[in-house]
Amino acid sequence: MKIRVRLVFPDALVREPVIARLARDYAVEPNIRRAAVEEDSGWIVCELAGETSSVNSALAWLADTGVSVERLGDVVES
Repeated sequence: MKIRVRLVFPDALVREPVIARLARDYAVEPNIRRAAVEEDSGWIVCELAGETSSVNSALAWLADTGVSVERLGDVVES
């Protein structure tokens, strides 16, 4: 599965290695398409690829961590 999402990071998470942890802990491959990161805020538009269950778990973890997750359309690839 490959899905496109927009992730918005609050101030407390801007300096945390969230994307690295996502790839390591959830076996999801992020492909960053656009991003803007400032001192106190940031957002990333990326494609997340992996097994459907891994991608869904990764999205749930991001939301639980405090990252705002917005799905940008449907699945890019199955």
